[in-house]
Amino acid sequence: MPTIKDVARAAKVSVATVSRALSAPHSVRAETRERVAAAIRKTGYLPNALASRLRRQKSDSIVVIVPSIHNPFFSNVIRGIENLAHLSGYKVLLGESQGNQERLDSYASMLARKEADGLILLGALLPSILKEAQGQHVHAMPVVSACEYFEHIHLPNVRIDNVAAAGMATEHLIRLGHTRIAKITGPMHNPLSKDRLAGFRQAMAQAKIEVDEELVVNGDFSAPSGYAAMKALLGKPARPTGVFCSNDEMAIGAARAIKETRLRIPRDISIIGFDDIRFSGYCDPPLTTIHQPQAAIGEMAMQLMIEMLQDEADRSGDVARTIILPHSLIVRTSTGRADSR
Repeated sequence: MPTIKDVARAAKVSVATVSRALSAPHSVRAETRERVAAAIRKTGYLPNALASRLRRQKSDSIVVIVPSIHNPFFSNVIRGIENLAHLSGYKVLLGESQGNQERLDSYASMLARKEADGLILLGALLPSILKEAQGQHVHAMPVVSACEYFEHIHLPNVRIDNVAAAGMATEHLIRLGHTRIAKITGPMHNPLSKDRLAGFRQAMAQAKIEVDEELVVNGDFSAPSGYAAMKALLGKPARPTGVFCSNDEMAIGAARAIKETRLRIPRDISIIGFDDIRFSGYCDPPLTTIHQPQAAIGEMAMQLMIEMLQDEADRSGDVARTIILPHSLIVRTSTGRADSR
């Protein structure tokens, strides 16, 4: 296998000149660069990309940590990240935290060990390296959060306005004449769950409809938790006529529980989800939901990361950049008028 010495010999220059022509071509005269390039073609030399990355102390890799690979919402977000990363010369390394701090920290530590250039967080669990960081040091780290966010540490972030989106979903049920509306939340330690519950409460208050606290039930964003929550709601003395779930997976689980009791959607109970995962349009009936621009969230998160890596001066700023992308209501046939029974 040809070496850099073979290239230097063929180009009649020193090994150091070949190295500079490869790593810093602007520092070498054009004529010399052409001779080195011709020698590389002649000898068939392949530069050692790993060695080059080590010299630059760069890995050209980005670690993306997702809470759960079972949640289909994240697949399009990751696709958006990967598409832009690929076009920009970065590789994406995927880690699943499973809500476990130790797993999360094992992936996040790749940043400290220089095994990754940046870290994109898609969940609300905070890595220990950020908990231990203080003040400006947090902003100096190439870390971006997307989809979710952290309440007490401000990182560059991409998400939708979850309060407004939840209000839009609730208002849709209210416009259909529903007043006895249930809310299946996500885990309440999660900022998104708090925002979506807040949006629900705001919309109900604006419509002067009192929230029945018996109809506010917690889930964990999984379909089984939506199923269990809906079973509990159906056991109430007066069941709801409309249900707003904090994500589509829980809505799908809730719909199964409704059907098992031989109730009809939407004639007996209307149901609305959140996220617009790719399966939501193929449910029976197709699910009304809030659309999040999943791929765009991923692309924008990667764009923020690229900007941080290319302009280190930006990392010293006091204010982390937050980008709020638009959401929309997708009306399908899982919601109908309250008086249609």
